Amino acid sequence: MLSTRWSASLRTAASKVPEVTIYFWVIKVLATTVGETAADSLSSNLHLSLTATTLLMSVLLAAGLAFQFRAPRYVPGIYWLAVVLISIVGTLITDNLTDNFGVSLKLSTVLFAIALAVAFAVWYANERTLSIHSIDTPRREGFYWLAILFTFALGTAAGDLLAETLDVGYWRSAVLFAAAIALVAALWRYARLNPILAFWIAYILTRPLGASLGDFLSQHRGDGGLGLGTAVTSALFLATIAAVVVHLTRTGKDQAPVAPAGTTA
Repeated sequence: MLSTRWSASLRTAASKVPEVTIYFWVIKVLATTVGETAADSLSSNLHLSLTATTLLMSVLLAAGLAFQFRAPRYVPGIYWLAVVLISIVGTLITDNLTDNFGVSLKLSTVLFAIALAVAFAVWYANERTLSIHSIDTPRREGFYWLAILFTFALGTAAGDLLAETLDVGYWRSAVLFAAAIALVAALWRYARLNPILAFWIAYILTRPLGASLGDFLSQHRGDGGLGLGTAVTSALFLATIAAVVVHLTRTGKDQAPVAPAGTTA
């Protein structure tokens, strides 16, 4: 799943997204962890309500996506900033439903799963492909980011449901989601699971994996965590993301090659 062969099987003429390499998955997991911890850290450190924090981060996300849509091609700094911001907003949406509106994690998991399925269905009905490397028009990019938002909200709900409501615990949940991703990789590699389907399943599963990892690192020891705190955990992971993005900007190692016009995965 992390190999170049998977990347090659998904490649099309678009260049608004990175190549699917080990760097992609590393930053994705780091970004999902930041989404979990930064949402909590911002709310507590800025002394803002959950609603105010959500509105603030939504404005920043809108600005980040505006830069992403205006960019003529994939730019690592712009793209991954949008991913980090949408990870935070997705987390906050789920937290708002749970804390402010009393929606159970079971229900929100189901609702976001349905929303994601509908987004994929409409995307495919209009574009006839769900390959992330076919993102070469504003409409396709709109479908892409909408689907990503739902994956983050769904992953937050599913991760919290397993770790907290079902009392599996943070590190055990992380192990379970990592094992599920490994299974998807094995099915793709050895059982010819469709690469686009395998990609999206893995993408969805990395969200609760990152959330469980973030909670395990940041939560108090009495709650099953390591007690690093949300601010420290967020800072460490953001610094790592920044370092990897700088490396990719300099080397271009995640730049997707341009295929002949009109091809799709």
